[in-house]
Amino acid sequence: MLSIFIFILSGVAVGYLIRNRTYKQHVGSVINIIIIVLLFFLGVAVGANKQIVESFASIGFDAFAIASAATLGSILCAWFVFHRFFKNKENKS
Repeated sequence: MLSIFIFILSGVAVGYLIRNRTYKQHVGSVINIIIIVLLFFLGVAVGANKQIVESFASIGFDAFAIASAATLGSILCAWFVFHRFFKNKENKS
């Protein structure tokens, strides 16, 4: 935990030092590349785990069910909030 805190603080320090530099514009691209590399190695670790690969079908179904329920819940909540708070204001304008 201490190492994570040290990495975060060192990132804040580096960000503070380069705040007026022109190459800070490329930080977003570097972050995207690092995230892609991390996701690749996460996939390698998952593919190397025999237990996960063998139960992939049931894990996939569970993930699909959870994602579908979350999406449906978000749509219903957005519909409710829109009709409850914004629909009448739209007609008054």
